[in-house]
Amino acid sequence: MLSLIVFLPLAGAALVAILPKRHPGLLYATGIFTSGLVLVLSILLFADFDRGWSGPVDVRAAFQFADPPIGGGLSAAATWLPGGITYQLGVDGISLTLVLLTCLLSFIALLFSMQRVGERVREYVALMLLLETGMLGVFCAMDLFLFYVFWEASLIPMYFLIGIWGGQRRIYASLKFVIYTMAGSALMLVAILALAQLSGAGSFHLFDLLQADLLPEGTQMLLFAAFALAFAVKVPLFPFHTWLPDAHVQAPTAGSVILAGVLLKLGSYGLLRFAIPLFPTAARAAVPVFFGLAIIGVWYGAWVAFAQTDIKKLVAYSSVSHMGIVVVGLFALNAQGVAGGTLQMINHGLSTGALFLLVGMLYERAHSRQIADFGGLWKTMPRFSAIFLIVMFSSVGLPGTNGFVGEWLSLLGAFRANMLTGALATFGVVLGAAYMLWAYQRVFFGPTSALSAKMTDIGGLELAMLVPLVVLIFWIGVYPDTFLGPIQEASTAWVKLINSAVAVAVR
Repeated sequence: MLSLIVFLPLAGAALVAILPKRHPGLLYATGIFTSGLVLVLSILLFADFDRGWSGPVDVRAAFQFADPPIGGGLSAAATWLPGGITYQLGVDGISLTLVLLTCLLSFIALLFSMQRVGERVREYVALMLLLETGMLGVFCAMDLFLFYVFWEASLIPMYFLIGIWGGQRRIYASLKFVIYTMAGSALMLVAILALAQLSGAGSFHLFDLLQADLLPEGTQMLLFAAFALAFAVKVPLFPFHTWLPDAHVQAPTAGSVILAGVLLKLGSYGLLRFAIPLFPTAARAAVPVFFGLAIIGVWYGAWVAFAQTDIKKLVAYSSVSHMGIVVVGLFALNAQGVAGGTLQMINHGLSTGALFLLVGMLYERAHSRQIADFGGLWKTMPRFSAIFLIVMFSSVGLPGTNGFVGEWLSLLGAFRANMLTGALATFGVVLGAAYMLWAYQRVFFGPTSALSAKMTDIGGLELAMLVPLVVLIFWIGVYPDTFLGPIQEASTAWVKLINSAVAVAVR
């Protein structure tokens, strides 16, 4: 079923490409039906996931639904290209939750676009579906070269989505986005080829690379640096974040939803799935560097968000801060931190994706994103204001919402790894709550501005897009085990694998 989930959007894009462009309704219907079908399949996959697995050191047991099925190594995977390049998809609890998030946000993004993007609809829908296939492939690929192909495939559609349907400075933003990410990707490709050659595995398959003898520490450091740089740009980790605010502000609303909700997770997922376990000694040595950069990002993103007058740019800088917490959790290299960092990827996707949807709905009514232009919106848009409040509480990690669980586990892992890092990250989270409350008070309370007085509340399709996100915010906040259970099992296996590899290297 995994291959069907990954490539069904690609088939939908091909179908859209041959449909007549003079019927935009048909084009959107095809895209939404395709994305909706993929979402249903991903929900069925999640429901069928075996949560009884106990997390042995051999991480093979963590992967399910492998296509082709996991067997005795390279021979079980289908040979794709000469040189040990194979085709195999699989998911564990970490990647499965990200697959579900990708399918949900892609479907909602297409729904949102239906009445808002009226130019070059055929190209737009096809690119959105191509982007979905690329992102799903990244989370499911078990071959490192296949992962790289999907990684690059997710870059190209977003470049065009920003460059064609973005704002006034869309060309600058799209070029900056592609230059940053392509520079990192080029280094990663060199490192992938070098790793396959130096490891002696004779394969690019993840399992074969994990079973190969550990590389010398100096070699690990060089290769880890190449991988980590590519992933740090995508997260984005300070100081590689400067492309993100421009891309978010210039991207169409649906593009911002996917960019913040899913694309940033490709970087943090790559760190967890490939960079850390393949180079465990180097990763352990680099923990202070990543802790330092992540904490700077948490504080920097929060302070710069405080200074914003554009609400969309404020949400963009909040992503820099929140993704810093994710990196802190992952590099704690303990079960609590890794599970918390992974869950926080999901939580950030839900809350920030919803925030960009809400900002987009506000902009299309007011044609302004300036905080100073609003005030008293609670009186004219009570439903919108209530949902914005819930999503904001999720973003700041209020107990009872999804954001609390992920942040708590990430901070717990950080404290267990390094007390100072945990303390600094905690103060950064508090600062994040301050700038969100500051912005909310000015937009929704106080005297009703002339612009706010003209606003109409949301309803119908807009509510239908937001309600699933609100439900998940409370679901994960009240009963996190539905999603946290599979994540914890996989996280435990990866942490055991990394620690055992480091122990072998020390001996």
